[in-house]
Amino acid sequence: MARGAGSELSVACGRIVRNVRRPWVARRSAKALAERATLPPLMRIAIVGSGGVGGYFGGRLGATGVDVTFLARGAHLEALHTRGLRIESPKGNLHLPRVNASDDPVAIGPADIVFFAVKLYDTEGALALLPPLLGPDTVVIPLQNGVDSVAMLTRAVGQAHTAGGTCYVSAVISEPGVIRHTAMDHLIFGELDGTRSSRLEWLLDDIWSKFIRLSAFSGMTAVTRSPIGVIREGPELFAMLKVAARETMTVAQARGVAVPQSSLDDVAAAFSVVPPEAKSSMLEDLERGRRLELAWLSGAVVRIGREVGIDTPTHRFINAVLKPYANGSLKPSRYFSNDTWTSAALPRPLRR
Repeated sequence: MARGAGSELSVACGRIVRNVRRPWVARRSAKALAERATLPPLMRIAIVGSGGVGGYFGGRLGATGVDVTFLARGAHLEALHTRGLRIESPKGNLHLPRVNASDDPVAIGPADIVFFAVKLYDTEGALALLPPLLGPDTVVIPLQNGVDSVAMLTRAVGQAHTAGGTCYVSAVISEPGVIRHTAMDHLIFGELDGTRSSRLEWLLDDIWSKFIRLSAFSGMTAVTRSPIGVIREGPELFAMLKVAARETMTVAQARGVAVPQSSLDDVAAAFSVVPPEAKSSMLEDLERGRRLELAWLSGAVVRIGREVGIDTPTHRFINAVLKPYANGSLKPSRYFSNDTWTSAALPRPLRR
């Protein structure tokens, strides 16, 4: 068990509550310093959206003894009640045989921290679940894709309750009650005070830096129906991924976000170490015939690009190809089934 995966995060959570009125930014990896102090036993954390992201980080926190309650529904909720939560991860498997889980936010009651990790298309409905979870000093931290989450949360619960946040993690529900984690487990979050402080600029830069990577990764893996290894081994595909990242970076810069040119090198470096079988959550959703976060990923790049006068042809292509599947009413060809691609099936590099 990778105990430190939650221990260092729990320290950061304690800090965000103690500093609820002061702006700051924390970067925390789930890699561990297990000897660090954990949260006070009375601190309560609620996870709204207990899928891959919420389930993974909530489980790691719960393993350290933190009082974590999952807001879940359907078969996943039933599995949490009957079998607990299981995490399968290269950083250490974890089984919590007993977890607190409910589909009723009133039954959960006010929490100190709420991690808001629902899919972007479920955001509006999930915002209505938040009021029973809010106490006077509750902090809500979005762990969603895209760049619109903080604004939506602020409108719903007010700036005093809203923190900025983003995460780098590849995790999905492989079956009810089971989270499959394949790569990355990094959180960045911090308080917002309403001013354009250096801390806030740093946080916004991080949110957009993630969006540069994610919009390219999600779009390219979904449009090719392939894991990152296939794209990485295909020179034309990898070049296309980098062009998609460049388009998002140009849009960010036109919007006034100080994203350095070196971000493109960071994208290439980041994807060079991701396991070859890693898929984006959008590809996982596409394969299962679920709704896609397309409108908040490549679709958002296209929309914001138009607003700032930047053409985004790669993301326009991705958006056009995937749009028929966006509402989950269509599934891709049976030839691209869930288990089509495995690391053993990845193409070998050409000998030169």
